[in-house]
Amino acid sequence: MTRTVLAIGAHIGDMDLTAGPTLAKLVLEGTNATIVALTPGERGHPRLSPSEYKKQKIAEGEAFATAIGADFKVLDHSDGFLPDTDDVALELAGVIREKQPDTIITHWKHSIHSDHENAARLAERARFLAGLPMDHELPRHSVRNFLHAENWEDLEGFHPSQYVPIPDEAFYRWISAIRHQAFARGETYGFRYIDYYTALMTTRGCLAGYPRACAFNSNPTPEITKLAGP
Repeated sequence: MTRTVLAIGAHIGDMDLTAGPTLAKLVLEGTNATIVALTPGERGHPRLSPSEYKKQKIAEGEAFATAIGADFKVLDHSDGFLPDTDDVALELAGVIREKQPDTIITHWKHSIHSDHENAARLAERARFLAGLPMDHELPRHSVRNFLHAENWEDLEGFHPSQYVPIPDEAFYRWISAIRHQAFARGETYGFRYIDYYTALMTTRGCLAGYPRACAFNSNPTPEITKLAGP
């Protein structure tokens, strides 16, 4: 049976950076992957208006997903104002029912960015709601594995519990795709995202015994070994 992974980020680009190399690896192995952004991340450009940057971000997110072989979906919530409500969780639960993932990847629960913290809580709540019997056109679905990706903005209390090795083919597919996102290149506020996450993969690879690896926290259920492969 083909596996399915759903990566849930607060903004377009969050999961592309943190879970993207792992998603590229899994797609190459035959897994179905979907990236969901709860907001476009439209307020993240110092010169473009939110409406202008929203269009750019959506185009970049679609292009990234296509390049690594994943599906892409963005919900229409507002960057910086992502509400942690049952209405949003139910909306996300509908995506879970539709995609039927074996694994969810999302933010760590503590962050310097409130949208990231809310996204983590919403993903947990949506996972619960997707498994409940409801009057819904889509069948209920229980997600077995729930993972938190490593993000430089979400480091408070984050401790890696599992590592996923990233082979060269997945790495180069990821880096070729992520280079087309302006913020990842450092063109918005100057942070060198691509350099940071490339170096982080090397560091995590040193600890895990691979050339490159991505780290995840799988508390309370360490299931990421199912993703790591041999």
